[in-house]
Amino acid sequence: MTVQVAVALTKKTQQEQPMINERIHFPRVRVVDTDGSQLGIMSSQEAIAIAREKELDLVLVSDKADPPVCKIIDYGKFRFEQEKKAREARKKQHTSDVKEVKMRYKIEEHDYNVCINRAERFLKAGDKVKATVTFRGREIQHSHLAEELLNRMANDLQAVAEVQQAPKQEGRNMIMFLAPKR
Repeated sequence: MTVQVAVALTKKTQQEQPMINERIHFPRVRVVDTDGSQLGIMSSQEAIAIAREKELDLVLVSDKADPPVCKIIDYGKFRFEQEKKAREARKKQHTSDVKEVKMRYKIEEHDYNVCINRAERFLKAGDKVKATVTFRGREIQHSHLAEELLNRMANDLQAVAEVQQAPKQEGRNMIMFLAPKR
């Protein structure tokens, strides 16, 4: 039992470790020099020897190609560049949040317009909007008015939004989800 666990752990660590220098076990590889010029197809030992002469590393770039492609570069610099690219990609990602607009079904026209403008601003920023109409006391008997209000809101925002979830009652609230149009 312990032998299997040890084998599984070594396989996992081998996958995590990058294929550089002696870890490249392909008999023949295509070698690309530091300036991008092709050195040709050779054995991995020859390629490692050339990399050692230049005091650099042989890094496996693509193992899917036939033969696999290796590049002679400084591995530390290569890893730094990859991490930098990953950071930039994460920085450019926009996570879509769900913003909420709350109101009552007896809302005045100006207040309604403020809610519409706020929802429109959220949608233009790429966020989803949860429109909530809350009921107090016996107001819940007039849920049809809240549904009409949410449908009116969806109609007013149809230029920038699409209804992701139609108005639906949850307890003392009626909610509707809007997503930005693509």
